[in-house]
Amino acid sequence: MLINNNEYFSILEEIKSRIKTAQYKAVLGANKELMELYWSIGKIIIDNTKYGTKFVENLSRDIILEFPEIQGFSERNLKYMRKFAELYPDFQKVQQSVALLPWRNNLTLMSKVKDEAVREWYIEKNLENGWNNVVLTHQIETKLYYRQAIAEKTTNYHEILPSPFSELAQETLKNPYVFDFVEKRKGIIERQIENELVANVAKTILELGVGFAFVGNQYHLEISEKDYYIDLLFYNTKLRCYVVIELKNTEFKPEYAGKLNFYLSAVDDMLKHETDNPSIGIMLCKTRDKLTAEYALKDINKPIGVSEYKLSDFVPAEFIDTLPSAEDIERRVKIKFDVEGDNHFREVTKLIDKTTKKLPKK
Repeated sequence: MLINNNEYFSILEEIKSRIKTAQYKAVLGANKELMELYWSIGKIIIDNTKYGTKFVENLSRDIILEFPEIQGFSERNLKYMRKFAELYPDFQKVQQSVALLPWRNNLTLMSKVKDEAVREWYIEKNLENGWNNVVLTHQIETKLYYRQAIAEKTTNYHEILPSPFSELAQETLKNPYVFDFVEKRKGIIERQIENELVANVAKTILELGVGFAFVGNQYHLEISEKDYYIDLLFYNTKLRCYVVIELKNTEFKPEYAGKLNFYLSAVDDMLKHETDNPSIGIMLCKTRDKLTAEYALKDINKPIGVSEYKLSDFVPAEFIDTLPSAEDIERRVKIKFDVEGDNHFREVTKLIDKTTKKLPKK
């Protein structure tokens, strides 16, 4: 449908008026005002979609001519504003939630999270934790919702801890934890993983969640003139308790729960302040059988959660270009095996040797 000049300029003037009203607050960093402005522009575009595909293009051009000093009104961004208003039709709800997030965070949520309920969860957590766009993107890409909100968690928190502390402790637990800054490699042992978690403690705390403060690793306890060492000790300012983390690069075994229970008793007796909540334990294992873990925790008298963790499978970037692609290896292997006689076996062996020599030394 064609739009006449009077109608077009009327729409353009309305948008320009809204921009002028909000621009000073927006320039000064009033994010809520800016998000409400973007939503209102998106709503205007939705209400006038009958004017065809050139409508948004023309709007973008004329708005930029009128406000050359203000960025954010490209044709692409106007289309995002339209999507913004489509996804959140209730303006009152917009004011209370997504309008409080930076525009880049909203763009990330719109492009990466299609399910409305999941998107609402990320919005709530973003507001609660104050994530910037980099952190929000990381949480979405590592599927935090599925690892924390709906993950199958094995704990005895509800049986041991009072409400609502038990619910808060349960909510903080994830399964699995993703330490994607630690490279998985053959023969890696617990202490090596622990050292890399400590060396990257900011990333470790980001994965553990809000409120975690690092106290120490291989934290020394002396009990009956014997030395004991906790793998990782944290204090959670939100839960107001110590968090003892034990790390095993094996499948979960029932005896692990007993040792962690011992450490929690010692921490509660030796470190816990009278105003602190009971210390909680997290046993991180390479794998865990849910039923085995449930039986192991059944008669334990300290709050413990059992989760898996995952390390990175990445190949370092500096080696990517030196390695042949899967298709290249398959093609070359096929050629070698088409050769008559034993020569093909020797050629394939050489190919494998050549490939493995390009891999990084551990």
